[in-house]
Amino acid sequence: MTHKKLAPFYVLILSIFLSSCQSNSTTLKSGSADSLAATQNSEDKLEEAEVQQTGDKKANAAEILARPQVPILCYHQIRNWVSTDGKMGKDYIVPIAEFKSQMKMLADSGYQAILPDQLYNYLVYGAKLPKKPIMLTFDDTKLDQYTNALPELKKYGFKGVFFIMTVSLGKPNYMSKAQVKELSDAGHVIGSHTYDHQNVKKYQGEDWVTQIEKPTKTLKEITGKDVKYFAYPFGLWNKEAIPELKKRGFTSAFILAEKRDENDPLFTIRRIIASGYWNTRTLHNSIVKSF
Repeated sequence: MTHKKLAPFYVLILSIFLSSCQSNSTTLKSGSADSLAATQNSEDKLEEAEVQQTGDKKANAAEILARPQVPILCYHQIRNWVSTDGKMGKDYIVPIAEFKSQMKMLADSGYQAILPDQLYNYLVYGAKLPKKPIMLTFDDTKLDQYTNALPELKKYGFKGVFFIMTVSLGKPNYMSKAQVKELSDAGHVIGSHTYDHQNVKKYQGEDWVTQIEKPTKTLKEITGKDVKYFAYPFGLWNKEAIPELKKRGFTSAFILAEKRDENDPLFTIRRIIASGYWNTRTLHNSIVKSF
């Protein structure tokens, strides 16, 4: 991201167009002049927004919220549809050819994939990012993320974030521990997505041990690295969950398309689901309009 110096006491606050639908499955109109104008406008805003370098001083919640949001995509399955896939299920299944087209579009458009440490340092300390940053995240440990998505990431030099549900490790159609370690060793980030995808809003007592502490320990044993990033199952969260995550060593957590918390924006970082119904242009339009 290119930055221009502003007067010390001024910070440009961007107006953020928030998506109200959690699954983001509503098809957007594509190919319009409005879409192209919106694309340019969004890129101009990122160009013009000054990120104040604050050294070791951490930004407060208001300052973090004022920073332009980085587009973050959430993928689930990367495979072709089959006859048993239901209408709702297809929303979370991006066909292989479409995924390849999407990755090519991102690369051709100048997007550079960033990782959570970069995002954290940008939000908290004002660290610089590439001109057109994007984060690619993958939920639920599905094997096709390794077999079908990974080769495309490698092709364009993209690194991704894989939020792992540990109950699935080694089961049919899910990644193994060895594959998760391979991803980590290759520079991708491994985050937590709970033990078995239970709704965080319903956790009580020992649920925090079962769903958070034990899976985090398992992932650290696999990768040899601290697990600092968390994705809420279904994107659902509540204020009570945030201190529980903080005291267990997490520095950020990711929701879906709803509004961020005004007091803890680092634990309510927005993503949008890359719908299996979207073509490449629709995905691009959604990136522009949602962030």
